[in-house]
Amino acid sequence: MKVDRLVSIIMTLLDKERIGAQELADTFEVSPRTIYRDIEAINMAGIPIRSISGVGGGFEIMPEYKLDKKVFSTADLSIILMGLSSLSNIVRGNDLVNAFEKVKSFIPAEKAKEIEIKTNQICIDLSPWVGNRTIQPNLERIKTAIQDHKLLYFEYIAHHGIKTVRTVEPYQLVLKGIHWYFQGYCYTRNDYRLFRLSRMSELQIRPERFIPRDFKKPILDFDQIAETMQTEVKIRIHKSLLDRVLEYCTYDQFTPDGDEYYIVNIPMIENDYHFDIILGFGAKCECLAPSHVRTKIKRKIQNMAAIYDHETLEA
Repeated sequence: MKVDRLVSIIMTLLDKERIGAQELADTFEVSPRTIYRDIEAINMAGIPIRSISGVGGGFEIMPEYKLDKKVFSTADLSIILMGLSSLSNIVRGNDLVNAFEKVKSFIPAEKAKEIEIKTNQICIDLSPWVGNRTIQPNLERIKTAIQDHKLLYFEYIAHHGIKTVRTVEPYQLVLKGIHWYFQGYCYTRNDYRLFRLSRMSELQIRPERFIPRDFKKPILDFDQIAETMQTEVKIRIHKSLLDRVLEYCTYDQFTPDGDEYYIVNIPMIENDYHFDIILGFGAKCECLAPSHVRTKIKRKIQNMAAIYDHETLEA
């Protein structure tokens, strides 16, 4: 049983006043039976929650009960504040500001300095250093469309640069790694699709509302699938590339090769994306094995060189 889930349920009940077991289960991606056990645990902790049956029923904190600020430990409040702070610099809105202020109101005066120190020990900034400046406003538009159940219309650049126009029912914003996506039901494909925000342009919220369908959550863990598709590629790199290659493997995969070079075995999928990673290391990286991967990369280099074999018009 996760303490952070129990704290989140309490915060949800404080915000919504009453909420059903199934909605809580969907929110926290657990079964309704788990939610009932969580509610029982919260009751045992001294916060009285009652269940209302019938239409419009659900769980609620008893109106006459005043929540004691001491129910949250210093660590609890620090974690919640860190999470809200990390979202505030990329997802803006009154709801987030209000939630932040509500949590801060639970901080006892004598614990304020301690919690401030703990909160500042970790900084999570999800905004990019540089890059696509349309992502922030598009996040706000998508969030609005999800809340209002309105269709989104946009141009999308898929694999191999194929540009299409999509009309989509939006259901969920997703931050995976350093990239933002949203999951929605695409009218072009007649199925759920995960769209990367950096590949979208001309995003519009259509006036038409849609009736939400059963939401199909995206598959975000590809570890097991990737293991069946990966090939171990052996590369020889100059030591100046050490920091960059560490983005794709761990240090125990490096074997010194003289004073200036390393031999590295990295798992890669044989597609253009991963070949381009190796090519991006430039002349300080050589693919040694397997031979067919080396041949493919060599062919790509030859094709790139052929582009520069003639003079440009500007020359």
